[in-house]
Amino acid sequence: MSSEISIRQIESFSELRAVEEMQKEVWGVPDLDVVPLTHLIAAKAAGGVLLGAFDGQTLVGFVYGFVAEEDGEMAHHSHMLAVNRAYRNFNLGYKLKLAQREEVLAQGINLITWTFDPLQSLNAHFNFTKLGVISDRYVINFYGEDAASFLHQTGTDRFWVKWLLTSDRVVQRLNTAKPVLENPSDKLLIEIPGDINAVQQESPEAAYEWRLRTRRQFTEAIEAGYVVRDFYRDAGRGVYILGK
Repeated sequence: MSSEISIRQIESFSELRAVEEMQKEVWGVPDLDVVPLTHLIAAKAAGGVLLGAFDGQTLVGFVYGFVAEEDGEMAHHSHMLAVNRAYRNFNLGYKLKLAQREEVLAQGINLITWTFDPLQSLNAHFNFTKLGVISDRYVINFYGEDAASFLHQTGTDRFWVKWLLTSDRVVQRLNTAKPVLENPSDKLLIEIPGDINAVQQESPEAAYEWRLRTRRQFTEAIEAGYVVRDFYRDAGRGVYILGK
C-alpha cells in the first residue's frame, strides 16, 4: 500500500469494470443496483465527471457525477463517492471532492449537489464542516423504503445538499485546517447519535426511533424556513446547527 496515490480520469474498460465492483464491495449492493459501465460511458460523453484514486494501477476510490439542473441553473449532481476500506486513512474522499470541484469549475459550473443520510455523523462532519455545504431540503425515503444496500436499514431519508463552489463560505472552509463553525441568527440545534451504525447493531428499534424523530424535526424546521448550515460532533453525539 502506497501513500503516493494519484487522482485522474477513469478511462479504460478495465477501470470502469473496477468501478462496478467497488460499488458492490463498499455498499453491498446487488448487481441489479450497480451503475453499469454502459451508463458511465454515456454519462462521461455527455459531460459527466468520473475520477479515480489509484494506487499504482489499482483503483482504490472514485467519485462520479453528471450534469444537472438546480433551480433553473446548470449544476453538477455528485451521485457516488467510494473509497476502499483499506485506504480510508489517506483522506481520499476529500481529495476526490477537491478534484471533482476543479473539473466542474472548468466546465463553467459553480454548484455541485448530492445526497447523504442525515444520521451518518462522519458524513455530516465531512460535508458540512470540511466542505461547507448547506441544505434546505430533506427527502423522505429518497431511494424507497427497502433499498438493497446493507447501509439502508432505517429507510433512505436524505439531505439534498448544495456545494456553492466559489462562495466565500466554501473557499474559507477549504483553506482552513480547522474551520470555525458559523453562529447563524435564530439558531436551532438537532441532535443525532455519534454512531448510528452502532445503535443499529445494538437496537434496530432505537435506530428507527432516531430516524422518525429527526425526520420530523428536520422537516418541520426546513418548512419553517431554517437551513442546515453546520455540524458539530464529539464521541457520544452529533449536533446539526440550523439558522434562518
